[in-house]
Amino acid sequence: MKERARILIVGGGYVGMYTALRLQRQLKPELKWGEVEITVVSPDPYMTYQPFLPEAAAGSISPRHVVVPLRRVLDRCRIVIGEVRSIDHAKRTATLTTLATEEEGAGAEQITYDELVLAPGSVSRTLPIPGLADFAIGFKTVEEAIGLRNHVIEQMDIASSTRDPAIRDAALTFVFVGGGYAGVEALGELEDMARYTARYYANLKPEDMKWILVEASDRILPEVGEEMGRYTVSQLRRRNIEVRLETRLDSCADRVAVLSDGARFPTRTVVWTAGVKPHPVLAATDLPLNERGRLKCTPQLAVDGVTHAWAAGDAAAVPDVTAEPGKETAPNAQHAVRQAKVLGDNLAHTLRGEPLETYSHKYVGSVASLGLHKGVAHVYGRKLRGYPAWFMHRVYHLSRVPTFNRKARVLAEWTLAGLFKREIVSLGSLEHPRAEFELAAGGKPPNDPKGSS
Repeated sequence: MKERARILIVGGGYVGMYTALRLQRQLKPELKWGEVEITVVSPDPYMTYQPFLPEAAAGSISPRHVVVPLRRVLDRCRIVIGEVRSIDHAKRTATLTTLATEEEGAGAEQITYDELVLAPGSVSRTLPIPGLADFAIGFKTVEEAIGLRNHVIEQMDIASSTRDPAIRDAALTFVFVGGGYAGVEALGELEDMARYTARYYANLKPEDMKWILVEASDRILPEVGEEMGRYTVSQLRRRNIEVRLETRLDSCADRVAVLSDGARFPTRTVVWTAGVKPHPVLAATDLPLNERGRLKCTPQLAVDGVTHAWAAGDAAAVPDVTAEPGKETAPNAQHAVRQAKVLGDNLAHTLRGEPLETYSHKYVGSVASLGLHKGVAHVYGRKLRGYPAWFMHRVYHLSRVPTFNRKARVLAEWTLAGLFKREIVSLGSLEHPRAEFELAAGGKPPNDPKGSS
């Protein structure tokens, strides 16, 4: 091994955190003696366990238990909160900005490395749809999930307080675009929560709310198979949720959702979950990309044709050795967590001059929640629906959430949620914590004191 090996990990999500965890274990002696230095650059000081975002939005799990603090679990790594803007791998340098660089006004700084792990994840794939940037919200972060929960309850408050039927209808219309995991699970959990919350409003009924799922293809949840996808559509429609297949969102300007089939829905809520795309930092590197903008990788998770560069997860196009030639592993959490362990092992093998391992994992299936006690699953060829699928969904993700601390806290919250009633409190004012003080100090009242979009 070199006198001091500097490892730079870009991203603190699934791959970034799990790779760093693996390296901490595999390189414990080298870290102790200062022969290895691991730096993790992440825009957030925590890793978000995204499968729990729908339950956080529904109030089943506290937001702080959906995230894992990086500094606590990666105690042998250097954590830098910032954004990598570009990478010159030929010179082994990365350009990044942090909160400190913005305060200092000195511009971006450079960091050098010997080994690079690129795991920036993905970002929402948006389209040039009128009004989308102004009125829609995504569902990839814990902030978006909690903000959406607050927003839905606030819309119910607006509807119960107004006498204007147009305002009431718009407030109680919720449009979700995208029929993948994020869209279906978020819709299912939030509809379930809003249905429960409606019992505490004297002038609101669940039937007054209109929930619409828009999907451009001819089916939803393709990961669980065609049969389970059809079952999901039927179950959602039984709950008076409109599922519009082979339909696109053409516009949401002026708070009116216009669909490609001609339907128009005045609404104050548009949730965009129509896919993801590779992180923009990948295009700002000198590393090889495929036609979809993902890094070309080998089955050993090294960047193809380049030395000392590694990648996995959403950012990497990894050949699937369990399938026919030319097929790549799906960019999902099931592969990302397993790839991170192999990546960490291979990086340790490289530093020690040992042979590398090949990533091989056959996709075992998928589970999805459709609300409390409702779900679908297609695992190891077996198809489950209803309560068994929902229970399997919870057991699987409880086993996968990092650290025993988080597992215990999530399990405790689920247990308490089964014994007591749901929380139906909106804390939208958290998004503008200085609003009341500014008003007391003589400032102008905000146009939207509760943070409603």
